[in-house]
Amino acid sequence: MRTASPRYPDARTRRRGALPFLRKRIFSIKRLVFLEFENAETLLISEVYMLLEHRKAQNESAEEEQEFSEVFMKSLTYTNRFGRFKNKETIAAVRSLLMQKKLHKFELASLANLCPETPEEAKALIPSLEGRLEDEELRTILEDIQTKRSLQY
Repeated sequence: MRTASPRYPDARTRRRGALPFLRKRIFSIKRLVFLEFENAETLLISEVYMLLEHRKAQNESAEEEQEFSEVFMKSLTYTNRFGRFKNKETIAAVRSLLMQKKLHKFELASLANLCPETPEEAKALIPSLEGRLEDEELRTILEDIQTKRSLQY
């Protein structure tokens, strides 16, 4: 037997109630409205990896080594696997390149973390880019990122 909540009396209403929320959320993403995170900074996955690796190195050099939590170790593994850039110089170069383009901080981090290959892929993954950058300008940015990525040591 199905129990009905006061907010959603049945499954059909529940589904109808979710749709406006999703539309509103997608609209906010396209307009780059993130009220909860307006004052937050974004980090590239590679930057998070560098921070976690630094913390791990600090711990290993300490007199009394502490064991890291499972979450810390999983985060370290994840960021190592999915980080696109392997050294500080490349990270700084990519961040600098993207900052020159006057991108929103969400767009900057998303482009660097996802490394899309084509303007179409970039716009599909980051809807706010639609109409902000011409395809050729976006293609140049993506090629520059790929070049920096391929030249890292």
